[in-house]
Amino acid sequence: MESQFGIANVWTQGDWVTKGVAVLLLLMSLVTWIVIALKTLDLLKYKKQAKQAADFWHSEDFAGALEKLGSDAFDPFRQIALEGREATAHHRNTKVHLHDVLDVSDWVTRCLRNAMDEFTARLQSGLAILASVGSTAPFIGLFGTVWGIYHALLSIGLSGQSTIDKVAGPVGEALIMTALGLAVAIPAVLGYNALVRGNKAVLNKLGSFSHDLHAFFVTGAKVSSPGHSSVVMMKKGA
Repeated sequence: MESQFGIANVWTQGDWVTKGVAVLLLLMSLVTWIVIALKTLDLLKYKKQAKQAADFWHSEDFAGALEKLGSDAFDPFRQIALEGREATAHHRNTKVHLHDVLDVSDWVTRCLRNAMDEFTARLQSGLAILASVGSTAPFIGLFGTVWGIYHALLSIGLSGQSTIDKVAGPVGEALIMTALGLAVAIPAVLGYNALVRGNKAVLNKLGSFSHDLHAFFVTGAKVSSPGHSSVVMMKKGA
């Protein structure tokens, strides 16, 4: 015999509000998993590019270093290297703009920071969706529960049967909406936290790379890592 209780019964017996809440939670869950999948793939790509950037300084000139970064136009390490080179050349070869009152160090710093800010915005896109789903899905599910319990109690009152076996089924079905809300919210929250940690790691590596680029374009030297007194020199090519 087919069960008279469960999710299927909630759908068939529910009104348009109950069905609307269920469909909304389903859409939120789909969007959540799509965002998590896409942003995870992006993070894996950026981490691979960060490893390639580690070989950037093991080159004889700037052109050769760029080749080690690959040809991906969306590679943040390649973009910020090109931005630094263009900023340096622009500052040194033109004398008709307001930025001429800045020294080359301040100008390159400004340009690199702008490139970092643009990439940060692109990296964090989609996280607002996960944050919104994680914070609202439980309340949407709770609304569905309250609505379901209200109508269940009305039906029980009209039928005149208020024994526990008559109450437990409809009320329990209504509570399923809360469980669905939590099932949507938990992956969104966990995915958000994981992506934030991954983004922070990528931004830290890009920040270090940007710092070394600044030193190279301003002084022609790459700053050595802490604990090392040597300075690695590169010829200014390209």
